[in-house]
Amino acid sequence: MLPSFLSLVSVYSLYLRRCFTGAGLSSQTLRVDDESTLHFWAPTNPTAQKPSLVLIHGFGPESIWQWRKQVQFLAPHFNVYVPDLIFFGGSSTKSSERSETFQAASVGKLLDKLEVEKFHVVGTSYGGMVAYNLAKMLGEDRVQKVVIASSGVNMIKSSNVALVQRAQLEKIEDLMLPPTPQHLRILMKFSIHKPPQLLPDFLLRDFLAKLYRE
Repeated sequence: MLPSFLSLVSVYSLYLRRCFTGAGLSSQTLRVDDESTLHFWAPTNPTAQKPSLVLIHGFGPESIWQWRKQVQFLAPHFNVYVPDLIFFGGSSTKSSERSETFQAASVGKLLDKLEVEKFHVVGTSYGGMVAYNLAKMLGEDRVQKVVIASSGVNMIKSSNVALVQRAQLEKIEDLMLPPTPQHLRILMKFSIHKPPQLLPDFLLRDFLAKLYRE
């Protein structure tokens, strides 16, 4: 793994953090119950004049890698909250739970702690499943508009089997948690409309080490 001062991934992560802070958000960590702690980005100075908006990221890198453009565009109009889901970024738990409903309940507890009563929610990919379950749990009294993008909310086990077969891999974990640069290239092929073609292995290894292993 490259040291931080030589790592393009670390440099870009610093740039992303500055984009979030420049949009008026601050990095925070809060213990939501006896087992779980969530890292999130929240408005430094929330105002009652703005509606609240929760952005829930997909499977893969932490939230700052997935919401930069949206945060910069939306922060002037909303109190934007961007949590790292459990096991992503700085969020963790001692619980053995792993389901989307557990993720949704954790985000719900975070919003309770932050006293966010009503909000809109946007979820992409895996985060769309979490957003769906969050809206189902809290209901129309608290969740106003729900936007779900590129999300297999109705996926069943056979969907994953078909995906693994198309990727010519042995198990879904090798695709969603790529262990090697070659596996990451396969994931990009399936998840990016026009994946970059000339990324060297050392850069992909650095990406995996910094964003999938820490």
